[in-house]
Amino acid sequence: MVAVVGNPNAGKSALFNALTGARQKVGNYPGVTVERHSGRLWLPDGRPVELVDLPGAYSLDPSSPDEAVTRDVVTGAQAGEALPDALIVVIDAANLDNHLRFTLQLIALGLPVVVALNMVDLATRDGLEIDPAILARALGVPVIPTIAVRKRGIDDLKEAVGRIVAGENIRVIAPGHGDPVDAFDMMLHQRRAREIAALAIVAEKPARQWTRRVDAVVLNPVAGPLILAALLFVMFQAVFSWSAAPVALIEGLQGWLSEGASALLPEGVVRSFFVDGVINGVGSVVVFLPQILILFLFILILEATGYMTRAAFLMDRLMARVGLSGSSFIPLLSSFACAIPGIMATRTIDDPKDRLTTILIAPLMTCSARLPVYAIIIAAFIPNDSVGPGIGLQGLVLFGLYVAGIAGALLAALVLRRTVAKGAAGSFMMEMPKYQLPTLRDIAIGLWIRAWIFLKRAGTIIFFTTIILWALLSFPQKPAEVPGTQSEYSVAGTISEGLHVIVAPIGFSQDIALALIPAMAAREVAVSALATTYAIDQSDEALVEQSLGERLQSRWSLPTALAFLAWFVFAPQCLSTIAVTRRETNGWRWPMFMLGYLFALAYLAAGATYWTATALGL
Repeated sequence: MVAVVGNPNAGKSALFNALTGARQKVGNYPGVTVERHSGRLWLPDGRPVELVDLPGAYSLDPSSPDEAVTRDVVTGAQAGEALPDALIVVIDAANLDNHLRFTLQLIALGLPVVVALNMVDLATRDGLEIDPAILARALGVPVIPTIAVRKRGIDDLKEAVGRIVAGENIRVIAPGHGDPVDAFDMMLHQRRAREIAALAIVAEKPARQWTRRVDAVVLNPVAGPLILAALLFVMFQAVFSWSAAPVALIEGLQGWLSEGASALLPEGVVRSFFVDGVINGVGSVVVFLPQILILFLFILILEATGYMTRAAFLMDRLMARVGLSGSSFIPLLSSFACAIPGIMATRTIDDPKDRLTTILIAPLMTCSARLPVYAIIIAAFIPNDSVGPGIGLQGLVLFGLYVAGIAGALLAALVLRRTVAKGAAGSFMMEMPKYQLPTLRDIAIGLWIRAWIFLKRAGTIIFFTTIILWALLSFPQKPAEVPGTQSEYSVAGTISEGLHVIVAPIGFSQDIALALIPAMAAREVAVSALATTYAIDQSDEALVEQSLGERLQSRWSLPTALAFLAWFVFAPQCLSTIAVTRRETNGWRWPMFMLGYLFALAYLAAGATYWTATALGL
């Protein structure tokens, strides 16, 4: 039996098909659900050989059931499966050093090996010239260039396999690197793979050399994290500094619509519906569209250039310290847009405990729905002062809130991996994409999609939630002789009284307690809820023209505002996220656990912030 083995995406299955044709059968390995693909290979001398296509793997240290099967087969540990007589190791010529790492592990096992240097046409297209003879001498085994999809090199590969099966020793040169190397010594194999790749690559385009030089800096264990932090810092500074003009334009349009509606409609319920509910309520959220688009502009550019994958690589070391691997980074990064696609993206994580932990901490990533809440509070209570060249205090605070969310997620992961999701951290292997310039068209389409999603959300969930809240705030109408405000007298005021008892110790007023309820539908609704509440309660015409930020300044203390920000760093998720969590975990146990621990974190964070700020006399 001869096994075909290699990294995922090396063209292994295409090569297996080229060698066996239609002479294949599919079953399962004994004791596991992993599929076993086998077929018959006819050698040049007419002898048949069983060929087995092993699942793709990155190393002999498995992080998934597929990789475990590959490890067990090539080491003879798979129940009911004979040890292979030889291995055909398939490597991608365009990703030589990455694929050679696993190749060296397999060679160290001591089995006869033939290397299929596959996809050499794509390597040539990318300006990469590899000398198979040099590669063969460095590895000590035959290296056959192939293009599996075009069946080139297949006859040469069959001949090499035939010589091995016949018992012929076709080692090109003895490895001769001192003591035998442990097949599981990843660090040693990584260094050796880079050395061999440097020898075998005889020519390459300047672009590939440039990529290597850039990676030497951005993936450096010291410089890399600093560069990533600097990029994120610039991004959050831009969210405020670049958005000032378009936000002012939208606010002006909102004011113009409000004044026009007030002039056209007679005073009463209809006017209140359009002015207080629709224009001031929904408009108070739409005004933050420029800031959300600036945030996504940076994210789209980082993804398009190929840097985002490198950011995941940089985060792998940090995440390993809290029991996760870099495979959790992409789902968590997606959660900065919205926790829903982030949670769904955890399906790519093989380890079930890793996946569960990532789902449970995904809501702590600061999603775009929080940005309107952060922006309105920061703009109202944090002065727009400069704290250094090009560094604004407001952007610095926003950066701090995002960092607080990330730190909270890592701390939560550390606790979860040692309690309810206890288990060893999984390994993480990935291939770096080439650097490339982003295309203006792709960036524009990405921004348009985000704008449409946000406006659609504002026109559906936020609109209907705001209108329901407006109705609850408007009825029953408060008689003139009754003291207090309309919001306190209304149905909504009655509902919020119970919650206010709970949140009063952390500095929240009844108005804030009321805003927290509809925020469960969508985070942004907290802003529209406050705008609607204050619009309905405002009777003085001079005060009606105040912006929401000005109204907050007159009603809230700084400790309360800071506590409100701290609450939303950890606030329980929207109902849609809870529903997706229920679907991904097949039950209500983990969604309820998520809701409970997030509420506790939010309450403690807000309380600690309020009590500390009050004690400091802020």
